[in-house]
Amino acid sequence: MSTFTHDTVPTQFVDVNGTTYAYRRFGKKAGLPLVFLQHFTGTLDNWDPAVTNAISLEREVIIFDNAGIAASTGEVATTIKGIAATAIAFIDGLGLEQIDLYGYSMGSFVAQEIALARPELIRRLILVGSGPRGGEGLESFSPEALAMFGATYDPADELLLVTLFSPTETSQAAGRKFLDRIRARKADRDVAINDKVVPAQLAAIAEWGTPGDSTYAYLKNINIPVLVVNGKVDVLFPTVNSYLLQQHLNDAKLVLYPDSNHGAQYQFHEDFIKEVSWFLNK
Repeated sequence: MSTFTHDTVPTQFVDVNGTTYAYRRFGKKAGLPLVFLQHFTGTLDNWDPAVTNAISLEREVIIFDNAGIAASTGEVATTIKGIAATAIAFIDGLGLEQIDLYGYSMGSFVAQEIALARPELIRRLILVGSGPRGGEGLESFSPEALAMFGATYDPADELLLVTLFSPTETSQAAGRKFLDRIRARKADRDVAINDKVVPAQLAAIAEWGTPGDSTYAYLKNINIPVLVVNGKVDVLFPTVNSYLLQQHLNDAKLVLYPDSNHGAQYQFHEDFIKEVSWFLNK
């Protein structure tokens, strides 16, 4: 068992084909590690310690900056498939032969592509704040969401209060606690993203969300158990897309939380951890 926690584990680096990936790895060395794929513009320091620390009591947690993000070198791919390719390179660079995979928001799109490209690599898949390729309202952020991203916040991370949490008093209170948790790490914090990240990731999201085959037939090629999680009203990637995933995947459980938005797993982290533990250990 690693003695490190989310807030104390040192950042490590691995070079893969000329790209240096920043990552943090901690937790109980039992079973398969759980690799995390981050949301739009997110870095190592945007993961919630309430989630990662709880999971680390049962298995290893691996969080990382994909190519071109924060402390990692290289360029951000402009397609989800391209971002998945650099994520696979990182996973292979650590010598991991099989993992469980957790994809959040844009990272959940990447997770689906990894499951398709390397089915033997993934045992179980968790998709949070997600949707299928070509899903409803995924081609671009809604005007409401774009207004949120375009506003000014002081401090800047208060953007997460409106994008991840509902405007209700209870959800906003949970959001404030979440901000306290992700701010708690004091030493060895991640660096800021560069100016190339946002346009590249927006292009990738737009390409993924472009309407195509409305049967979502590609999901039938994901033949592993999947846990799908979202909030009642996801303002970034509409909640109906989580339902579409559950309906079209071969083996998926759907969990929806009340009074919640795109960050429901952080608002209801205690219940979410129980769901994750049950899913990974069943």
